[in-house]
Amino acid sequence: MDTTKQTETTGSRSFSGNKGYILKAENLRAFYGAFLAVKDVNLDIKPKSITAIIGPSGCGKSTLIRCFNRMHEVTHGARISGKVLLDGEDIYTPGIDPVSIRTRIGMVFQKPNPFPTMSVLENVVAGRRLTSVLSKRTEMEEIAEKFLRQAALWDEVKDKLKQSGASLSGGQQQRLCIARALAVEPEVILMDEPCSALDPIATLKIEDLMRGLAKDYTIVIVTHNMQQAGRVSDMTAFMMMGDDRAGGLIEFGRTDQIFTNPKDKRTEDYITGRFG
Repeated sequence: MDTTKQTETTGSRSFSGNKGYILKAENLRAFYGAFLAVKDVNLDIKPKSITAIIGPSGCGKSTLIRCFNRMHEVTHGARISGKVLLDGEDIYTPGIDPVSIRTRIGMVFQKPNPFPTMSVLENVVAGRRLTSVLSKRTEMEEIAEKFLRQAALWDEVKDKLKQSGASLSGGQQQRLCIARALAVEPEVILMDEPCSALDPIATLKIEDLMRGLAKDYTIVIVTHNMQQAGRVSDMTAFMMMGDDRAGGLIEFGRTDQIFTNPKDKRTEDYITGRFG
């Protein structure tokens, strides 16, 4: 469907097609050695939106988003074919520094992973210190406060900045990791099942945070939680493994359309719990 002149509305936000796409996969394939894990994915991610990627376990969701910031190639023998475009530029073009890509496309993992030997403050500025010189502690404190506030964590930890990041609760640790990702000021934030290890209260805090962050950032979230995808996302991509064991994109569209009127029977069967 041609969306170049359309405006799509989901929830409380509107997206004009003429704003284009910030992240785009073209004929993307991901391999682990000779094994094809993800095949022929074409996907456009709109700026300042939340895109959920759903599908059964093992269908390549996490592998796909790891391709989006060149984390996939960190695994020995892993490679891709096709393109991933960020602002129109192929991030796999020879000569492009993967670290610079990961600065522009941050990632939050399934299990909170604050650096245990660093304080809360040091955790937030860890990535920032790799990309710029922070000469004064006051500068570090200002940066930490700014992004802890963005991560809706400042009020809870402002008196604990010198404590280990690992001393926080699970939900606080995950928001600390989000603050750390935000501190390098990325354009896109990838979240790989960020709430799977959290209790319902912490999960709702992360969901509220995502909705707030989407005013300024583009978010792509992998989730097994259908209710979560329905609550937080504007667009939803459904993936499924084929007979060749490779994961492929079955359907992609507005979340309200995917959940109420999917075009593919396989999407409907998965969302209604008939399989997966």
